[in-house]
Amino acid sequence: SGNITIGSGVTLLSNVPAFFAFLNSDQSSIADSTATKINVNDKVFDTDNCYDNTTNYRFTPNVAGKYFVYAYVRVDGSVTNKLLNLISYIYKNGSSYRVTRHNFNSSATEHKFTVNIYTTIELNGSSDYVEFFFYGDTSSGFPVIHSGNTIFGAYRIGD
Repeated sequence: SGNITIGSGVTLLSNVPAFFAFLNSDQSSIADSTATKINVNDKVFDTDNCYDNTTNYRFTPNVAGKYFVYAYVRVDGSVTNKLLNLISYIYKNGSSYRVTRHNFNSSATEHKFTVNIYTTIELNGSSDYVEFFFYGDTSSGFPVIHSGNTIFGAYRIGD
């Protein structure tokens, strides 16, 4: 019949608050070899209006619990600007919480690359927040964060 019966005393977990956003235009104003917040500014969804996509680009959930947080960044160099060292960060309350690194050797010829990061993190539902940062070291010039393929999101997975 398509119906499910749930016994008494069973608590169902809702995976909200949750959000998913993407960068809608290239972010080319980042400095080489400097951790920079990625301004992921276009929300696909935000169940509880907990992601600020206009000023501080952070997720501050209003429900305490454990959250799965994820981000992908597409970084571009140029024909003469090779990618050397790429680092993605999930920050909690303004400090690095989780780090993902990808290092190319000095003879590599990578000019475009996608770096992903994900983690499970406990947030208090009132003042804790998470942000997405990126560090890109290039052979010359500066890295460009590519729109459309750069995303940031999170959802609640438990108490």
